[in-house]
Amino acid sequence: MRIGFFDSGVGGISVLHEALKQLPGENYIYYADSDHVPYGTKSKEEVKQFVFKAVEIMAEEGIKALVVACNTATSIAINDLRQQYRFPILGMEPAVKPAVEKNCSKRILVTATPLTLREEKYQNLVSRLGHAYLVDGIALPELVEYAEKFIFDPKEIRPYLQTKLSGYDLTQYGTVVLGCTHFQFYRDGFTELFPKDTDIIDGSTGTINYLRKTLAERKMANQEGQGQICFYSSGKKIDQDQRYRDYLRYLDASMSISELNMQ
Repeated sequence: MRIGFFDSGVGGISVLHEALKQLPGENYIYYADSDHVPYGTKSKEEVKQFVFKAVEIMAEEGIKALVVACNTATSIAINDLRQQYRFPILGMEPAVKPAVEKNCSKRILVTATPLTLREEKYQNLVSRLGHAYLVDGIALPELVEYAEKFIFDPKEIRPYLQTKLSGYDLTQYGTVVLGCTHFQFYRDGFTELFPKDTDIIDGSTGTINYLRKTLAERKMANQEGQGQICFYSSGKKIDQDQRYRDYLRYLDASMSISELNMQ
């Protein structure tokens, strides 16, 4: 059986990319709800309806675990999903906890969608950590739209980020949290704008680490797969999936550039 990945669009491909590195022997279903992206500007009721329809389709296809690779969908629907389905369901949430653990004094900037930042789940997360006074949030919904249109040209992205961040003293921040999976495509853009010692983090690695541990504990891991991916777009199986694979290739290329710059 395969592992399901779900997102409102292409953002979750950044999480799938991490899974392909850590769990190359698994096979996958990736479901993008492209007809309804973005989720971050919609109502809770709409989002929950879209999520449940998508998971129903994946469950019928047969999945042994599900990664809700969307911070907004996680905050809205994951508790209800876990009540309805018996397979393991893992979600994404802004990596505020590791950010707080790494920061002793400098501020933390959480970038996310408007709906994620408004949700009680996020507010409770920040409150539980006891460092709410150090955490600022900023909504960047346009980055979702840029990613969906495969717009990664720094000449377009940099002015947008500069405008949105113009009211912030970037030197105050020790960590920037990428709280939407679409934002991971723009990691280099954030890195260029913030001081060199600013950490840019997201929840992908931690989520896939937990997925790997969960599969091992339940003896559900597969070492014999070939990393095959079946793509769905809002209920329709995609036979010509070149667009989605282009995003995986882009991540490979951008990671290579980042690693080269670090050497």
